Amino acid sequence: MLKNGVEMKEAGIEVDAKRVLAQTLRDVPFLEDLQFRHKVHVGRTEIDLLATLRVREKRHRLVCEVKTFGQPRLAREACLQLLHAVKGSNDYPVFIAPYVSHGASAICMEMGVGFIDLAGNCRLAFDGVYIQRSAYPNSAVVRRNLRSLYSPKAERVLRVLLTRGPRRWKTQELANEARVSLGQIANVKKLLADREWIDSDDRGFGLRSFDRAALPLITDWSENYRLSRSAAADFYSMQPVPATESMLVVNASEPGGELGFTAFSGAARLQPVVRYQRVTAYYLGNLEQLAARAGLKRVNSGANVTVLSPYDEGVLYGVRRVDQAPIVSPVQLYLDLRQTKGRGEEAAEAILKEVIAAEWR
Repeated sequence: MLKNGVEMKEAGIEVDAKRVLAQTLRDVPFLEDLQFRHKVHVGRTEIDLLATLRVREKRHRLVCEVKTFGQPRLAREACLQLLHAVKGSNDYPVFIAPYVSHGASAICMEMGVGFIDLAGNCRLAFDGVYIQRSAYPNSAVVRRNLRSLYSPKAERVLRVLLTRGPRRWKTQELANEARVSLGQIANVKKLLADREWIDSDDRGFGLRSFDRAALPLITDWSENYRLSRSAAADFYSMQPVPATESMLVVNASEPGGELGFTAFSGAARLQPVVRYQRVTAYYLGNLEQLAARAGLKRVNSGANVTVLSPYDEGVLYGVRRVDQAPIVSPVQLYLDLRQTKGRGEEAAEAILKEVIAAEWR
């Protein structure tokens, strides 16, 4: 019988796992007689890969579980299975995946399980053998689930979860708030559960806590976020910054138009730590009409105003007014500041610590 696509993919990863593990172990000169077997039973547990070897005349078995993804939930499940399978001090459990996330590697170390990814990044420690590698670029990283978690529609869900703080959501309620389908909620929920960032109770589900979920989520998101997805138009204003921002606010109220200051224009109103000379705002509406009414001249150089057309309307979720000026949510502000030149990262950290974290307390 032909294997289905999932079985074929898993079989291919197991072959690659054997190859990478063999290469890694053979770099240690006093490891001898290395042999492999696939799909063997250790006690009552079927193991994907079993490596036997000799260390200074002492026999050892590396009991390996291979997964297609290396996120925390799968790593924890694999570690528990491996610890149930190992039989004594000569057995060493090893978790293998194409890519092992930071959270998954922390779980492995906490549970005393070795790990290795398909690029050779690893931590293996048994009977005087210690191998740790972390600098190998991982061309085998499975990016599909990252694209799914940080797609525009999925990001709408993340903004709601992060912006609304430590509350619980029913599925339909969250779908309505984020303006996405129930299927999108289910997809994001699974991806967050794989990372152990959400939990559920009789009130619904939500992010676990700031330190255990919100902080790692927004940090990971910022590393995969690209401000350049929103089209930028540069302008010059003859007015000083406060007057220019006021003109934008006054003239952005056309039917369907929506404005939200970001970058330093937003940070200055929530947590002013950096002086700025450039106005930055998102605008959803007729940009040329806004520019004409606000007295802005489009330029190729020397701009002091940047207006961004959001790649998705979810960017403007949670806009709040501060001193009559609309500011994007602190979550969106943090993402944008992380990619803003001129002390943007410093301002982002201030927003994270003094605004976002405070809203989770």
